[in-house]
Amino acid sequence: MRHEEVIADLHHRWVFGWERDKGDAPFDFRRTFGEFYDFNSPDVRLYDDFDPAQRVATTAAGYGSIWEPAFDRMVSAHHAVDDGPHVVAGHELAASTLTFVARITMPDSTTDIRTTTSLVWHRTADGWRIVREHNSSKVLPAGDLDGVLPTPKTP
Repeated sequence: MRHEEVIADLHHRWVFGWERDKGDAPFDFRRTFGEFYDFNSPDVRLYDDFDPAQRVATTAAGYGSIWEPAFDRMVSAHHAVDDGPHVVAGHELAASTLTFVARITMPDSTTDIRTTTSLVWHRTADGWRIVREHNSSKVLPAGDLDGVLPTPKTP
């Protein structure tokens, strides 16, 4: 399989690692994303403007510590790919861009978003791993994704 195809598959699967359903086990970032992020690289820079504090993580574990509390509070998070992934790949580095939509349900609110995500992947002995991430999200009008996302699973 060509590098572009491998990265496209990884990026697509990465989106759905963020899925949550009511009754799921506590969110464990490393368990969920261990095959995607480089947990050992000193070159990691990960950013998502959906983080209210808009922090830049310099380790994959640090990025996980941003998201684990929020995802543990969620009732559900459901995603659909809207565009991409679009990939350029060399021998050691690759970049991919993908747009997804998501409905995030908290105990007291529901938010629909459209996010453009750009990832830079570094080829390691264990395979391709994310070393750069930039996500830009736009909150959509309430109900904008009605009928767009799959029906949530029931526990």
